Amino acid sequence: MSASFLGQKRPRRYYGKIREVLEMPNLIEVQKSSYDLFLKSGDGPEPADGEGIKGVFQSVFPIKDFNETAVLEFVKYELEKPKYDVEECQQRDMTYAAPLKVTLRLIVFDVDEDTGAKSVKDIKEQDVFMGDMPLMTPNGTFIVNGTERVIVSQMHRSPGVFFDHDKGKTHSSGKLLFACRIIPYRGSWLDFEFDAKDIVYARIDRRRKLPVTTLLYALGMDQEAIMDAYYDTVHFKLKEGKGWVTKFFPERVRGTRPSYDLIDAATGEVIVKAGDKVTPRLVKKILDEGKITEILVPFDHIIGRYVAKDIINEETGAIYVEAGDELTWETDKDGNVIGGTLKELLDAGITDIPVLDIDNVNVGPYIRNTMAVDKNMNRETALMDIYRVMRPGEPPTVEAASALFDQLFFDPERYDLSAVGRVKMNMRLNLDKPDTQRTLDREDIVAC
Repeated sequence: MSASFLGQKRPRRYYGKIREVLEMPNLIEVQKSSYDLFLKSGDGPEPADGEGIKGVFQSVFPIKDFNETAVLEFVKYELEKPKYDVEECQQRDMTYAAPLKVTLRLIVFDVDEDTGAKSVKDIKEQDVFMGDMPLMTPNGTFIVNGTERVIVSQMHRSPGVFFDHDKGKTHSSGKLLFACRIIPYRGSWLDFEFDAKDIVYARIDRRRKLPVTTLLYALGMDQEAIMDAYYDTVHFKLKEGKGWVTKFFPERVRGTRPSYDLIDAATGEVIVKAGDKVTPRLVKKILDEGKITEILVPFDHIIGRYVAKDIINEETGAIYVEAGDELTWETDKDGNVIGGTLKELLDAGITDIPVLDIDNVNVGPYIRNTMAVDKNMNRETALMDIYRVMRPGEPPTVEAASALFDQLFFDPERYDLSAVGRVKMNMRLNLDKPDTQRTLDREDIVAC
């Protein structure tokens, strides 16, 4: 004989040959404890700030009028005892529920017309009947109009950041197109996705896609800040008649056959001849000794690379090249140099050029190429572009666009990542932010 959770004795016959070692678990304990925590009607732990029915009220209150001369604040709530028990509700065809009363505080302010300073004029507190809150029976059910009903749990996406790809089904070549999605508990979804040309786009609430650099511009970043956030910088220093001196990364040439001699810039010694394989033993030897830090590369090795920072004439303020511009070297059919951004820099006497550390193996030019196709160049035009996507047909202004963008991801009243979502985002993106920060910031978006 075993007892049910209602205390009734039920005969249980067992025909197995293996002895039972565990009792039957309480399969509805999760639902009961969850609802008790929501209402805080049981003897369980206190719900954390922002959780349960208290968190629902805190997400709505305080409520302010348009001129902010009156504020309605939430103080506390109270669940009174139900008028009828479970059996009486079934007999009377009534709903098993308890009255919910909320204590609200109204604060009225006086505003000085000259200084705009606020002073408290009046404060009132009053209990307000909000309605009847359904209660769960010991069986984990609800009594609605005398009928016993159950709540079927619904699956939904957990808040956080998620990475995925299309498994090669989008493009005919089978190329994997990667994507990222930030799902909040409440608010707008933010998607990042690659296209077949390796351009990165962003979508807000699954609307029309925008280049991801438009979103970064709207965050207040300029071209140089974007390049600095996603790429390391390597300097190329011109050595007359010999080529460029640059930093040496032994790990990157492991197992390759360079098309040019690897020459130690300090001693002029040839480390590896052109066409020879760079063995792991040689790489380990170079790393252990730590003597070779810079190498000499041919002059044309820098052509086709991208500038890391704006290069400006300090006297006149003229901009030679902007961050992300490609270094070009133009010649005619006879081999004579006729132009190019690299020639312009050398003619100006600039022989130390910072370039983006892009090797197309570990680091690709995806963000730089996205910036090249983006027609926006500053924060104002980017905000206007986002406004047109979110509010099509409405005439945009900079003020309205800025207010809309702030409401999308940075307003706690409209966007809530939840504590679980913040913890998962911290783990996925290797961030260290408190779970009380439930809105996004620039670091979150850049890290994705």
